[in-house]
This record gives sequence, structure tokens and C-alpha cells, in this order.
Amino acid sequence: MTNELEPLPFNAAPLIDNPEPRCACVLLLDTSGSMSGKRIEELNVGLQQLREELNADRLAASRVEMAVITFGPVTVHNDFTTVSAFYPPTLVASGDTPMGKAIETGIEMVRARKKEYQAVGVAYYRPWIFLITDGAPTDGWSNAASLVHKGGDKKEFLFFAVGVEDADMDTLGKICHPNRVPLRLKGIAFRELFAWLSNSLSSVSRSHPDEDPPLTDPTGPKGWGSTA
Repeated sequence: MTNELEPLPFNAAPLIDNPEPRCACVLLLDTSGSMSGKRIEELNVGLQQLREELNADRLAASRVEMAVITFGPVTVHNDFTTVSAFYPPTLVASGDTPMGKAIETGIEMVRARKKEYQAVGVAYYRPWIFLITDGAPTDGWSNAASLVHKGGDKKEFLFFAVGVEDADMDTLGKICHPNRVPLRLKGIAFRELFAWLSNSLSSVSRSHPDEDPPLTDPTGPKGWGSTA
């Protein structure tokens, strides 16, 4: 009796054509009604800046993969693709804040993408899950927190959380892994945040897949965040 080969994922062609190691990053973006006005405007500007800066780094452009999930309601706007083919959506604020479901969806996407890398033999860095919110979850979040903690313990992914202005930092602290506390954004400094994210992902793309390169501290005097 012969063993059957595992079928390749239907979107395996880009991985085969470009066998560079991959660094997957999924953005979980709060687009609830409270994000309207200047907040959503600056968030949209920051997303475009992220794309431009990553594309300016040839190695990062071939190795970093971006995906975008918004919540309010939970919507997958972009599945994982290298930044050369990443076109951020124009976000509109409305609805509530189903953060728990968004986190669960992001973790499911990361796990599925890792299986696709493995199926075609592409090496990969530890994926990033990057959450930005200005509120508190309006759905159940205990299971999401459990998944984040377990994923952190097993080093399945890196989970970052950023609270904007009136965000419920206490709840974010319970969701995040104890080794990576949530940060509060200084004002609406989305451009500075996405510049840091671009530089960090570029640094990761230049490292070895088994390494976690040191990241610039975003809470410094000129940084975009604080722990308070």
C-alpha cells in the first residue's frame, strides 16, 4: 500500500515561485463606530505608509506577508500576501467591537498559513498578530485570551496589542501574554506606530527564521507608545 502525498494548498504557486522564508503579519484593526473621524483617517494613512515603506525594502517585500482583519463586524479584507501585492483597504468606522472573534479569526489564519508553508517546504519566521483598538470587547473574549496565552507559551506567534486613547487597557492586559504587555498609543500617532512596525518587520526579514531579533523600544522618549 503506497502513501498518498498531501495535496498542495490551492494558492501554493506564489510560495513555489518565491521560496524566500516568510514572515506573516496579520493586522487586527478596530473599525467600530468610536474610531470615526481623525482616528480612522490616520489609521488609513498609516496603512498606506506601511505598504510603501515595506515595499521600499526589497528583501522585506519578498518575505513579509500581510493580512488585514477588521472588527465591527469581523471582516477579512486581505488574506496573506507579500507586500508587493498588498493593497490596504480604505477603512470605514461603524458597528461594535467583536474583538474576541477577531482574535480567534487571526489565530486561525496564522495556523492555516503555517500549514501552507510546511506543505511546500517554505521556511518561516514566527508570525505576528498585531491588534489595534480604541475600546473594549463587545463579545466574549476569554477563549481568545486563552488562545493568545497558549500560543505565546508554545511560541506559535507574537501577539501585540495597542490601545488608542479610551481603550480598555485592563482587558487588553488580560488578553495579552504576560511576557508582552499592551501599549497605549500616544495620541493618534499611527504614522509613528506603522513606521516602527515597518522597521521591525524589515529587521525580522533580514534575520534567520530561528531568531527573534531585538526590536526598538516603542516606549522611549521619541516612541509612539507607553505602558501607562
